[in-house]
This record gives sequence, C-alpha cells and structure tokens, in this order.
Amino acid sequence: MKRMHTSQVLQELLSARMVAIVRGITRDQARTAGEGLIAGGVRLMEVTLNTDGALHMIEGWRSAYDGRAYVGAGTVLNLAMAKEAVQAGAQFLISPNVDQAVISFALEQGIDVWPGAMTPTEIVAAYEAGASAVKLFPMGSLGIGYLKEIRAPLNHIPLMATGGVTIGNIADYFEAGACAVGIGSSLLPKAELESGNVEAVRERAAAFVQAAARTETDK
Repeated sequence: MKRMHTSQVLQELLSARMVAIVRGITRDQARTAGEGLIAGGVRLMEVTLNTDGALHMIEGWRSAYDGRAYVGAGTVLNLAMAKEAVQAGAQFLISPNVDQAVISFALEQGIDVWPGAMTPTEIVAAYEAGASAVKLFPMGSLGIGYLKEIRAPLNHIPLMATGGVTIGNIADYFEAGACAVGIGSSLLPKAELESGNVEAVRERAAAFVQAAARTETDK
C-alpha cells in the first residue's frame, strides 16, 4: 500500500468535513463564489476541470486565498488533466472515477487525491493504491442506506459522500458514516452567482459550515 502520512489537507478535510464544488461557472461568478465561500468559513474549494477556464480559476483562487483555504481540482479524469491541475496550483485532486495513473502521480507530487468510487471493490482498490480518502459517488442516486451498508465493512477508509447534500440532510450523511461531504448546487445556487450576490453566498456557506460543526459536536 502506497500510504502517505496524514497531510494537512486531509486533516482539514476531516476537520471541516465539507468541500465546496463549483462547476460550469464564469470567471466573474468564480470571484463571487470565492469571496462568499471564504467569508462564510469554507476551508476547501474545488473547481471541476470540465468548467471553461477552470485552470485559471484555480490559479486565481490560489493567489487570492492562499493560506485561508485549500484549492483543488475536480473531475480529474486522467493523468494529463492531473498534471495540468497541479501545474495550475491545485492542492488536492478529486475524480468521479478510479484512475491508477492519477493516484500514482498525485502521490509522487505529494498531493492528496480522493478518487470517486461506488462499489466495495473500487473503494478498496483506490485506498490500497494510496488515496487518502475515497469519494463515494453518486450519493444522490445511491442514497443514505447504501452509505450505511458500505461503511460497516469499510470503516477504516475515510469516505467523502458527494451528491444530494442539502442543509436539511447534511447531518444524515455524517450519521451514516461519511467523513466529509462534497456540496455543489445546494451551496452555490446559480441565481446568486449570476447576480454577484457575495453576501447571499456567505450566509449560505456559513450555514453549511455551522451545520457540519454542529453534527461533529453532537457526536
């Protein structure tokens, strides 16, 4: 097993227990999202690479928020994308799939990688290859019951659940055993980004941050 020591990024994931996901936004919307998320206390932010200008957004966020939040790349499907993301300054890589080349490259670069997996075989394979955590995806379709079942035999593997998370059900994900959640549209509604409403983003982000902290305290 190519396990690396627990990194600061992984420690932050296990502490903050949420990653903000932005997809399909413009550069102006990225500024609104970044400012609002930072002001709301979000500590991990991901730009998916199937967003136009994603690499520039990652570079911009690293420059603007370095030391205040960790900035990563999402939808990293292959080695070429992983290399571009790291060159742009990504501090962690997230994928919807398990790609051994991406995992190996991340380990070589000292970058945390959290591949997406659904089945027990995929989850264990990703973890054994060196992933510090595994993204359980797509949670919106799999459901909380699946997370509970999969968590029982795989409780040694940190599982980040992505898909279907809202302010109303976030506690259910943690109760079912997720170490963290990935949140996209419910955290960053298009209307608020299109209108440039930084304060609305801040308020929503702060509510999610508090919900994650509250569920940790309630354990």
